[in-house]
Amino acid sequence: MFIKLATISEAALIHDVMIQAFSVYRNEKPPSSALEETIQFVSVALEKGEQAFIAFEEHKPVGIVRFQVKEDNLYFYRLAVIPTKQGQGIATELLQSLECYAKKKELTSIQCKVRVTVPRNIQLYSSIGYNVFHSEMISKPNGMTIDVVSMMKEL
Repeated sequence: MFIKLATISEAALIHDVMIQAFSVYRNEKPPSSALEETIQFVSVALEKGEQAFIAFEEHKPVGIVRFQVKEDNLYFYRLAVIPTKQGQGIATELLQSLECYAKKKELTSIQCKVRVTVPRNIQLYSSIGYNVFHSEMISKPNGMTIDVVSMMKEL
C-alpha cells in the first residue's frame, strides 16, 4: 500500500472513495452529509487549505482521510475506506499517516468527531490511543439531531 498527500487535481478520487464508503450510511437518520458533497465541494475545500491523504493499492485508491490544521491540533474527518477493503487495516494506516504528519508539524493532538451510532469507529480510534473528551447533540438544518462524541489523541 502507498499513502500520499493529495493534490487539488485528485478531488474526484477523494470524492469517489468517500461516496463509496459513506453510502452505507445512506439510510441513517439523518444520512451522512458526506453523501451531499460534490467533487466541486471537495475541490474548493482543498483550494481553501483542507488537505487529504489517499491510500492506494495497485495504483487504485482504496481509502482517504481529509483534515485541517487548527492552531496546534490536527482535525480529521471523512475517513473512508471502500467497502471491499474495509477491515484490512487501511483506516489504521491512514490514521498513522495523520499522526506522522502532525508530529512533523509539531502539533499537540489529533481530533475528530464520531457518531455515537457508529461504535466500530469509536472502538477503532480508542484502540490506537484516542479518548472521548466531549459529547454533544448536533442539530442539522432539517431539524434532526445527531449524537456525537469528540475524540482526541495527545501527541
